[in-house]
Amino acid sequence: MRGVFVLLAALAFAAPVAGQAQPAGTVPNSAQNSDQGPPAEAGWVQRRTAELQALDKVTARITVLKASVGQPTRFGSLTITVRACNARPPDEVPDAAAFIEVRDDLLGANAPLAFRGWMLANAPAAHMLEHPVYDLRILDCR
Repeated sequence: MRGVFVLLAALAFAAPVAGQAQPAGTVPNSAQNSDQGPPAEAGWVQRRTAELQALDKVTARITVLKASVGQPTRFGSLTITVRACNARPPDEVPDAAAFIEVRDDLLGANAPLAFRGWMLANAPAAHMLEHPVYDLRILDCR
């Protein structure tokens, strides 16, 4: 019985050490890279223009926007800034990923962004703008 207690005590002290693969206060690499987008080794190619589809839910108006990387684009009360736009090479399955920041100008300059993150053309529901009046999705990067 004493041997079992010693074994359990040794496992209890070993478990926290095994779980601390990184120093306290650091962020795992997978989380650090979440805002950096698709890795280059995955076959993504940087592009300069994003093709976005914007929907005004009130009027049911759909508009295709061309947004250059780093240049603000307006749609209704939204200011959309594409920070990065990546596409797959022509010899691979088509896909696009864009890092987008969206500000609703009706909320004021000090209001938090309505959206900030990566949007994926092949998985539009994975990370999307949640807004009562507008929908936005990435179609392509050119």
